[in-house]
Amino acid sequence: MTEPLLRVLARMRGHLLDPDALVRAVGSGRQKSQQPRWKRVELRYIDLKSGRHLQVTGYDERQAHTTNHAAGEQAREVVDDLLDEPFGSWHVETTKEIHQVRVTKRLEAVVHTREREVEVEVDRDHDREKDRLLPEDDPVLVALGLSDRSGRMKPSRQAKYRQVEEFLRILDAGVTDAIDKGHLRRPTEEEPLRVVDLGCGNAYLTFAAHRYLTAVRELPVRMTGVDQKEQSRDHNAALAAELEIDADFVVGSIGEARVDPAPEVVLALHACDTATDDALARAVGWQASLVLAAPCCHHDIAAQLRRHPTPEPYAMLTRHGILRERFADTLTDALRASLMRLEGYRVEVMQFVESKHTPRNTMLRAVRTGAPVKGGGVRKEYDDLVATWSVNPRLAELLGRPSRPS
Repeated sequence: MTEPLLRVLARMRGHLLDPDALVRAVGSGRQKSQQPRWKRVELRYIDLKSGRHLQVTGYDERQAHTTNHAAGEQAREVVDDLLDEPFGSWHVETTKEIHQVRVTKRLEAVVHTREREVEVEVDRDHDREKDRLLPEDDPVLVALGLSDRSGRMKPSRQAKYRQVEEFLRILDAGVTDAIDKGHLRRPTEEEPLRVVDLGCGNAYLTFAAHRYLTAVRELPVRMTGVDQKEQSRDHNAALAAELEIDADFVVGSIGEARVDPAPEVVLALHACDTATDDALARAVGWQASLVLAAPCCHHDIAAQLRRHPTPEPYAMLTRHGILRERFADTLTDALRASLMRLEGYRVEVMQFVESKHTPRNTMLRAVRTGAPVKGGGVRKEYDDLVATWSVNPRLAELLGRPSRPS
């Protein structure tokens, strides 16, 4: 049932201005064609020497910007300004309740409110490490060997910890936006959210995702990890049992592994070369609601570029090996994004943290809207691009959209 948007925002305003009860609030997405100042904004109250302050962290395309505002008049001005921004959704957590607000196309609001089973205590410590989604002493991080038995992050694992945190931020925003816009169903204890990690390896991000979604977001989740190595399956299954995590692990290739029932969220992080295409094709076949894919190497398109003469006037883009390699990365992911759009997905290409195995730092986040692409613009751009460069993307073949390079 919808409510007038202004009435709902006024109700949320009361929660945002309650310095004792607010745990955390997140504004994200956008209303229709309007673009808010921030892609995402997070609010929480902290205690400084000068008193309690509202901390606001706004995220743009490149970085986070944090400001502190004294509770009272300063906080009211900031909250009113943020509520005026055309965010498409608000996620508001208090000590007793969790509120999800989604703005409809008619600029009305749909609100879901859930009472917490147990009232939570609020951490208002300003000296804690900023914006950690999983604290260093989290049992999962200790079990994974990122933190020591005392709960301190190992110096040698700091880079991996940063990658985990960045991934969780992207996952959190994607899940929130997809649920709020009705593209991903709201999971229940009877029907938990089905998530699969294709090519999970040692499952650092698999376990971190499960821990964050269940312990922090309080969403029921059923996790499946897929990898070709039996050793990975055995290791991950034993760790899941130790942590009492609702997850299973199967041995198989990305393109052929059996996952039943079909997942709603598909993860494929740093899959090598066309394995990313296999993962995207599986996600489309499953009609997955949310897909997060961080490609690794892009040998296939790079090899095709070497086999054909470079069209004029682009010879300088492929004359030098390093430039040809970087251009192949960009061309591959641009074609993947176009193909996913043609399959009914809204696609964002964003920056992700590189791993020790690859310097690539791109992630594709795709949300299945089911809406057909309007007009023929996307298809024409795609056809023109593959014809100009005489390439045939692997993903196109897997989706039954083979290209016919000139």
